[in-house]
Amino acid sequence: MDCEFPTVNSKSEEIIEIFKNTKTIAIAGLSPDASKASNMVAVYLQNAGFKIIPVYPKEDTILGEKVYRTISEIPFKIDMVDIFRKPDAIAEIIDEAIARGDVDTVWTQLGLVNNEAAAKAKEAGLKVVQNKCTKIEHRNLF
Repeated sequence: MDCEFPTVNSKSEEIIEIFKNTKTIAIAGLSPDASKASNMVAVYLQNAGFKIIPVYPKEDTILGEKVYRTISEIPFKIDMVDIFRKPDAIAEIIDEAIARGDVDTVWTQLGLVNNEAAAKAKEAGLKVVQNKCTKIEHRNLF
């Protein structure tokens, strides 16, 4: 597998501002399995005071929150879309985030990079963080 190096990314100062201005985080690929990284990160973010919105193909609730099948289905403002999906799914998720018109930030987790989709998000006015963990970054900065 060929791994991309992130050429579009936010710096630490921008990441601090992102967290300060974020209240709702849609987590694309939030697994109900407590041993999965997406679930552990979501628990941390919930405990840190963020509203978590699970986006997953199955389940009705995860971590006490209603599950949506796609980013497009979420009927209220999303501040951040945190992506735990394979690189080939990133472009579609970012396209959904852009189409909504109310998403401020798209974030891909450690090991996940799609520079083409990230550049498109940036051009649409979204903040972009790639190949970083929301839990690790938040814990280190706050």
